[in-house]
Amino acid sequence: MSQLVYGLVTGFLFGFLLQKGRVLRFEKQVNALLFKDLTIIKFMLSSVAVAMVGTYLLVDLELAKLSIKATVLGANIIGGLLFGLGWGVLGYCPGTSIGAVAEGRWDALWGVLGMLAGAALYAEAFPAMKATILTWGNLGKVTLPQLMGINHWFVIVPFVIGALFLFRWIEKKGL
Repeated sequence: MSQLVYGLVTGFLFGFLLQKGRVLRFEKQVNALLFKDLTIIKFMLSSVAVAMVGTYLLVDLELAKLSIKATVLGANIIGGLLFGLGWGVLGYCPGTSIGAVAEGRWDALWGVLGMLAGAALYAEAFPAMKATILTWGNLGKVTLPQLMGINHWFVIVPFVIGALFLFRWIEKKGL
């Protein structure tokens, strides 16, 4: 099976879980940003934890290889600010806006159109950014465990344990 088919199947499954978890709803998105309903936070954090464990398990079993992208602070900070601004203004993050459109929520279409316009602008600006923003704070292809000089499981296990404690606290608070 080709990588594209795996990606398509994984995308459909993730979209199905987004829909079943009701995180495609505008109200859930806004309430997550206001820290009133942490369903989306729990969904994202559980996705990250499962992906960390699964990815590094596959790497350790030599069934997959990591393809680390360089950490560039300038690009990450500016990209993060644009991401957060778009999410706050629209009320959907990129993934949930596409899922919301698939559910028939036409207000999210503005976000999808904005992403396409942003991608086109990025493609046009890329040559100029290659010598500026994309060089600011270039740390190279590093991971947190590499920076700390430790095995990746010494980061993953405490992260997963911390996530479980956070889930329990969130549930106790009714968020």
